[in-house]
Amino acid sequence: MTTEPISPAARLTSYAHGGGCACKIPPGALENVVADLIGAPVRDPAAELIVGLDDGDDAAAVRITGGRAVISTADFFTPVVDDPYDWGRIAAANALSDVYAMGGTPIMAINLLCWPMDVLPYEMAGEVLRGAQEVAGAAGCHVAGGHSVDDPEPKYGMAVTGLADPDRLLRNDAGRAGMPLSLTKPLGIGMLNCRHKNTGEVSREAIETMTTLNDVASRDALAAGVECATDVTGFGLLGHLYKMARASGVSAVIDPAAVPYLEGARQALADGYVSGGTRRNLDWVRPHLAADVDEDELLLLADAQTSGGLLVAGEIPGGTVIGELVPAGDAAITVR
Repeated sequence: MTTEPISPAARLTSYAHGGGCACKIPPGALENVVADLIGAPVRDPAAELIVGLDDGDDAAAVRITGGRAVISTADFFTPVVDDPYDWGRIAAANALSDVYAMGGTPIMAINLLCWPMDVLPYEMAGEVLRGAQEVAGAAGCHVAGGHSVDDPEPKYGMAVTGLADPDRLLRNDAGRAGMPLSLTKPLGIGMLNCRHKNTGEVSREAIETMTTLNDVASRDALAAGVECATDVTGFGLLGHLYKMARASGVSAVIDPAAVPYLEGARQALADGYVSGGTRRNLDWVRPHLAADVDEDELLLLADAQTSGGLLVAGEIPGGTVIGELVPAGDAAITVR
């Protein structure tokens, strides 16, 4: 693993109680919070909602005139790395990913910035926004304004709007038994980010992975006729796969030996760099899990990712087949 020293005077991660998508509200608790919102009545809706809260998909989508769907999503989090420019790039790639995971093209984003005004310099916030602007620009997505507040803990992200074909959306409820499962980025981001927060060591491979857009994977999935996909972020591979299997009415089998990991991820686990979010992910999925592997392997599979890859029900170029969907059984996920 390539590492670089970071000046202790500029350690953004020291201002956050956690890092990146590992700071998400636990999935089980979140589902309880939003349960009463599912199917809430809307008076005279201006558009047809085709993807909403029901299955916890990556974004919302409405059908509009002209045979188009508008996709809407928002994502923001505390610093996952110490370099503000890299944090902005990672946050932007992560926010755009929800549109790609639905098979859409991002067209516009607005900034969401929380900043401790009397603690951290505005120039640092400017670097966060510059990094995000660069990634969004590379994606062909306009960044047009946003909202900011004074907050003791720095947070940054984007609300993103995208367009898609309403009849060609990638959804997490469209999986069918017999479909292979492909993963487009290696896991281990959460372990390496946890190491970074605690030691200052930087994994350039992790940063490169987090700042890589999921645009190519999304286009490849659509070209291959894929209908079911999600991205792997804060709930880990196991958490997002469980949501996919549950929404699709199937089960999943994972071959842990086939799952790719970033260099240094296993060593970070061995050294104890496991986030609370990763442990909560595993606790949530465990009642629905049958596993013939040890606890460490399960923690890797539950590792809370930030700006992870797509999990696709199908085979696509550049993806690694890690398992398959099978008829519904006693366990939603089997690891063997």
